[in-house]
Amino acid sequence: MRPIDERAIRASFRNASRKEVSSLNLPLDFDEIDFEKIEFLGWFDPKMPRRAYVVAEIDDHNVGILLQRTEQRTAMRAQCSWCDDVTLRNDVQFFSARKAGAAGRNGDTIGTLICANFGCSANVRKLPPLAYEGYDRELARDLRMLRLRERVTSFVRELG
Repeated sequence: MRPIDERAIRASFRNASRKEVSSLNLPLDFDEIDFEKIEFLGWFDPKMPRRAYVVAEIDDHNVGILLQRTEQRTAMRAQCSWCDDVTLRNDVQFFSARKAGAAGRNGDTIGTLICANFGCSANVRKLPPLAYEGYDRELARDLRMLRLRERVTSFVRELG
């Protein structure tokens, strides 16, 4: 992902009102983010813990979405729909997003299971285990990064 600043983040949101965008809080470690090692920027609003944000680069444009985290006492063990990691036992949470435009104003939403800490980019960068003799682990890792970008893009496009 190419580096992005606060102004570009605020201008990128598709499914959030102006008020929601103006009140969003950037991640606490924003200045330390290594954009070369992530496929998307995801974070929780430190002042509104059930609210989360994702900004992804889609067709050379930054697209931001507002997510709502389900209210659950602990994260559950399951497979993330984005990084699709089968070797790590990650905590995932269900996130829903209001659709953009008239559909969203009518209450239409979509949802998915995502790593509870938005650690998908780190997960897909880990070398997978050797599946068989001659297995190209580097290629497998590159494909996992590509599939993560494709799944995030698909989710964002489904919002309209």
